[in-house]
Amino acid sequence: MRLKENPSQTAGPYIHIGATPNACGIEGVYKEDLGRTMVSAKTLGARISVTGHVFDGTGTPLKDALVEIWQADAGGIYPGRAGADPAFTGWGRQAVDGETGQFRFETIKPGSAPFPDGRPMAPHITFWIVARGINLGLHTRMYFGDEAAANAADPVLARIEHAVRRPTLIAPADGKGGYTFDIHLQGDNETVFLDV
Repeated sequence: MRLKENPSQTAGPYIHIGATPNACGIEGVYKEDLGRTMVSAKTLGARISVTGHVFDGTGTPLKDALVEIWQADAGGIYPGRAGADPAFTGWGRQAVDGETGQFRFETIKPGSAPFPDGRPMAPHITFWIVARGINLGLHTRMYFGDEAAANAADPVLARIEHAVRRPTLIAPADGKGGYTFDIHLQGDNETVFLDV
C-alpha cells in the first residue's frame, strides 16, 4: 500500500496561542511565556538588547512572526555544557509586536564559542523565524558590528560565497548596549539563511 504525502502547512495563525499565549492575551497558561526572560540578576556578562523586524519581500514588517534565539553565555559556553553560567538560559522566544512587528530580546553579549574543528567563532546569536506563509522555520545568525576582527575570521561567515551578502548578518551597535537586526525574507537586502 502506498501512502500519499500530506500537503505542507505553514506555522499558521495559531502558533502564538501555543507558543506565546500571554503575548496574545491568553493568561494563566504560564506565569510568563516560555523564553521571555533569558537573564537574571546573577547572570554574568554585559547586558545587551537586540531589536528588529522581520520584513517580507515588499518591505512590510510581518506582524505575526515568532522569533527564537539561541546563544552561548559570556564565556562562550552553551547552556547544558560543563562550565556554563547556570543563571543564563541561552534561549529566548518572542512574538513580534502585533502593531509594529518589532521583536526585542534582553540578553547578554555572548563570548566566542568553538567551531566543531576547534577554531573560534565570532560572538553570534542564532535566530529561528516562523510565521504564516513560511513552510519551514528559517535559521540565520546575527553577528555583532563591533566585532570586526572576530567576524573576519569566523568560519561560518567565511563560507558565504557572495561576500557582498555577509553584511545582512551583521547588526550595528548603538553604543549603548543595543543592536538592531532586521531580517529580510526576500528582496535586495535578503538575509542569508542557513541550512541546518
